[in-house]
Formats: sequence, structure tokens, C-alpha cells
Amino acid sequence: MKHKPITYHINPDVTNDELNALFAAAWPGYVSSNFEPVLSRSLAYICGCEGDRLVGFINLAWDGGVHAFVLDTTVHPDFQRNGIGRQLVKCAIEAAKECHIEWLHVDYEPHLHHFYRQCGFESTQAGLMNLRVQPAQKSRLT
Repeated sequence: MKHKPITYHINPDVTNDELNALFAAAWPGYVSSNFEPVLSRSLAYICGCEGDRLVGFINLAWDGGVHAFVLDTTVHPDFQRNGIGRQLVKCAIEAAKECHIEWLHVDYEPHLHHFYRQCGFESTQAGLMNLRVQPAQKSRLT
């Protein structure tokens, strides 16, 4: 199926319904959420659209200083493997540069390593803690 050209927009008006539909299509087990608090705190977010249809999204969170974080890179499954994800990352990099960001971070699952390397990211060591999973209680020595 041939698609129309994709256009990319920084901080466009986008609804919860549009974002939830995209995320539900792209992420198995996705649970609908309210994006308004996230978007209101973002440094920028970029939407990829085929006409009026939202087909891609990326969010730039930041620390208020020189660090920004790529989050939620999402492309509708019908549009994947067409360079949309890479273009979203490229747009996010340019937006971060325009905001004088010095360090751009991304966390990703191992199967996305090649994708983010193609986008220019280098591997680094990092730490991660899931606060929703309770670690086993350690006994206290008395």
C-alpha cells in the first residue's frame, strides 16, 4: 500500500484520542493514558502525520538545563520500516539543538540498539530502577 508523504510538526495540537490510538496500535498491552501532563512539561514533541492522520510521535523530556531525553518513539505498525522513526529522531535532535541542549539521552531495549546507533547515539553505561516492582525485602541485622 502506497502512503502519502509524511509531514513532521513540532508541538502541534494533538489530542489524547489521537495519541492513545497510535500507542494502542504500536504497543501491545498499552493502557490508555492522559498525555496532557506529559506534553505540558516536554521540551518539545514531534508528530509525524500522513495528511491528518497521526502515524508517528516522539517526546523530548528535559531536566531544565542541558540534558534532554528521547522518550516514546512510536510509529504506527502500518508505517514502520519507512524511515519515519529515524526522521522523528532527527527532528528531535534538531529541536534539542535549537533549545541549546548539550546532552541527548535515550534508553532502549536491546532489540533497538541498531536503530538508535543509526540515529547517531553511542552506547553508554547507565542505571535503571523499576519503582513499580518491589525488591525482595532485605532482612535487617540487629
